[in-house]
Amino acid sequence: MSFFEKTPKESSFWVHVEAFRWLIIRSFAITIVIFIVVFLFKDFVFGQIILAPARNNFVKYSFLCKLGIVLSMPELCPEIQELKIININLASQLFVHLSMSFYIGLIIAIPYLMAELWMFAAPALYKNERTPAIKSIFAFVVLFFIGVLLAYYVIFPLTVNFLGTYQIDKSVENQISLNSYIDTFLTLILMMGLVFELPIVAYFFAKIGVLKNSFLKRYRKFAFVIVLIAAAFITPSTDIFTMMLVAVPLYLLFEFSRLVVKKVEQKQSI
Repeated sequence: MSFFEKTPKESSFWVHVEAFRWLIIRSFAITIVIFIVVFLFKDFVFGQIILAPARNNFVKYSFLCKLGIVLSMPELCPEIQELKIININLASQLFVHLSMSFYIGLIIAIPYLMAELWMFAAPALYKNERTPAIKSIFAFVVLFFIGVLLAYYVIFPLTVNFLGTYQIDKSVENQISLNSYIDTFLTLILMMGLVFELPIVAYFFAKIGVLKNSFLKRYRKFAFVIVLIAAAFITPSTDIFTMMLVAVPLYLLFEFSRLVVKKVEQKQSI
């Protein structure tokens, strides 16, 4: 064999490197295309999506008011003070436009990115491993977007309404900066998207034997209390209905994770 001739193992390695390189290129290209589209639709993206929860005509508030009328419970209709968001840095609005367009483009591109990852990894999997892998990828995408939607329609509006109107004294006026609003928006949206990956994490920990259903079942009451505390912190109002809007999905997420762990244990015991 000559010095420049590659062994089959070396050749296979460089084939995988080339495939991964094209995966990166395609993923980057798709993300950039979506970024450009989002960037061009600035008025809709910021006016109807990102800044909408700061206004008193946001769809969630309208829904609660209508629900209050139907249930004859006017207290469900929240008193929302529309926030005035200000900009204090010369280039902030341009940088926010660019960064938010990129982040939204990246979030929208997640299903495609996961599909690319699947196509890259699939040839290395055995036949009996492919179905669980597909289910895991599908669950990852679905759970992430459920978390994002819950944060956008429930948690972020409640948070921004409370923090934006909270005053230690009437003489201290709230003036919410654009950067502060955007940072809170992104943090909650991405955090809830990741929190909703808990069943996926529980699945893999159960597969390697680190997490047991008996452990989760034993501490179920503690989990319920923690969820209630978290919901009370996120929704610091006396409205039990609003608090339940946050607490119920979070607790159901815990129970779903427990069922995932239980199912893994049942399969492993067969």
